[in-house]
Amino acid sequence: MTTLGLIGAGHIGSALAQTALDAGWDVVISNSRGPETLADLVSELASRPSAGGAVRAGTAAEAAAAADLAVVTIPLRAIGQVPAEPLAGKVVIDTNNYYPQRDGQVAELDEGRMTSSELLQQHLSRSSVVKAFNHIAATQIVSARSAPGTEHRRAIVVAGDDEAAKQRVAAFIDAIGFDVVDLGSLADSWRIEPGTPGYGAEDDAEQLRAHLAAASRG
Repeated sequence: MTTLGLIGAGHIGSALAQTALDAGWDVVISNSRGPETLADLVSELASRPSAGGAVRAGTAAEAAAAADLAVVTIPLRAIGQVPAEPLAGKVVIDTNNYYPQRDGQVAELDEGRMTSSELLQQHLSRSSVVKAFNHIAATQIVSARSAPGTEHRRAIVVAGDDEAAKQRVAAFIDAIGFDVVDLGSLADSWRIEPGTPGYGAEDDAEQLRAHLAAASRG
């Protein structure tokens, strides 16, 4: 059984846990407050009839160590707390967005010298970071799923510097119910950040590509 390790148990983390379980994955979920605070969420996720995998709570380090595929879904200001060593050599999905009112001002992002995913990649220098799931509402990660070949199937962007890592994340996205659009590198991921045409849009692949092309930085 393949394991999804979630660092972050908020709305996006919980939604990805549900969809991964429904796709037959095992899940280890963590937060900053400790595994004991996730007992109710784990019980709720495990009790659903559609869950095909097993779920348990752990620390962030335990979720990272158990992960065949990892997800970092915490506020940008906290990425320095992500355990790097147990994620070395692994593919890490980054769902984060930069919100200055929450995260504080980050000069590299304000000046367009880096993207938020490049900051995470810098911290996780021995991992392969792939941007995904930052432009869809958490509830829609559950409600907008559909089978491959569905007309106007909802699409999710992937961006990353490792082609094999992007392909692995794309396979996961397809398995849980979405089409995939390859945006390019982590440096290109500004095209799907807050305020761009594709951010929050309920796009199929063709519409999403058009919105990405129409994005401007500034």
